[in-house]
Amino acid sequence: MIPVMIVLIIFGSIAAVIIAPMYFRSQERQRMLETVRSAIEKGEPMPENLTDAIARGARIPPPASPDRDLRTGIIWLGVGVGLAAMGWALSFEDPDATFPLIGIACFPAFIGLAFVAMYFINRGRR
Repeated sequence: MIPVMIVLIIFGSIAAVIIAPMYFRSQERQRMLETVRSAIEKGEPMPENLTDAIARGARIPPPASPDRDLRTGIIWLGVGVGLAAMGWALSFEDPDATFPLIGIACFPAFIGLAFVAMYFINRGRR
């Protein structure tokens, strides 16, 4: 009985951490939309900062730019280097773990290199 309770508590807390913010965010969005609806029905003009807040809440992605490509490429390169470093660190305990992890690390590293290449290709275009 105790192990079942422990598993339920662990998975319940994980679900609560994920679901609670989503619920509260949807409630906040619902209140904002009700405010906008009542303002439109009364014929009042909508403030500019309100439209900005609605656009942020809609999670509109920022436009593609060379700087964004460089940032994304550096992050992917960091993930690849981190996986390669983990393979190197694990080689002290198990020498057979090095090459598979370095092979896996090549995937994010090459994605990062592609983003960095896109930065250099699109650098002149703004």
